[in-house]
Amino acid sequence: MTKKNVLGVLVDATDYAEATEQVVAAAQERRPLALTALAVHGVMTGVLDRAHNARLNSFDVVTPDGQPVRWALNLLHGAQLTDRVYGPTLTLHVLSRFADEGLPVYLYGSTEETLTRLIPALERMFPALKIAGVEASKFRGVQPGEDVEIADRIKASGARLVLVGLGCPRQETFAYAMRPLLDMPLMAVGAAFDYHAGLLRQPPPWMQRAGLEWFWRLGLEPKRLWRRYVILNPAYLGRLFAQKTGLWKARPPAPATERPTTFAV
Repeated sequence: MTKKNVLGVLVDATDYAEATEQVVAAAQERRPLALTALAVHGVMTGVLDRAHNARLNSFDVVTPDGQPVRWALNLLHGAQLTDRVYGPTLTLHVLSRFADEGLPVYLYGSTEETLTRLIPALERMFPALKIAGVEASKFRGVQPGEDVEIADRIKASGARLVLVGLGCPRQETFAYAMRPLLDMPLMAVGAAFDYHAGLLRQPPPWMQRAGLEWFWRLGLEPKRLWRRYVILNPAYLGRLFAQKTGLWKARPPAPATERPTTFAV
């Protein structure tokens, strides 16, 4: 009952502790679970793509990654959340618990260079962490039968969690498609691989609290991200106002049930 309608996307009014426990419990019980952390861009990918919206609404856990998404939960639904549940930080919470529990982790996505830097960084933070396997993104569409082969490799590794770093919305589509093939949680973690590998700099804490992380990232990667923030941020605010005032009925589509035949790996 924690799921709330934000522009038609169902987002959980949750916190770090609760989201972490859901992932750990799924791993311990050997059952599938799909989690993603959505900022404004992630929510708007659902708003602008009804089929993707339905996929997002099938996720077991969708956390408010960005402060504007947390504010929307509080504004629209009185959630009274005091903090967002930021993907890179949630990743550290989960990995800390997995290290304590002795549960192995599989890293899927990003580049060989990023993974080469990420693994020792995680091992320094969590000396007891067991990394069962790593697999860089192929940056192409899945080939027939390849999804089953990927799932078989992950299961054979002994992993109890898959961290997926493919970027939005590719990582959500991947997690949605792979969920029926795996008896473990999948977490779509966005830029967490790059942050924890030391390839991206975190904004100052005051910018994170003020919801200005987008401005920081825009300054770092203006050519790649300007459309995302200059166009989607005002569109998000306009639709949020319309939902709050009743000018627009943001009806969530029913959760998707069919696996996609094409998605990025």
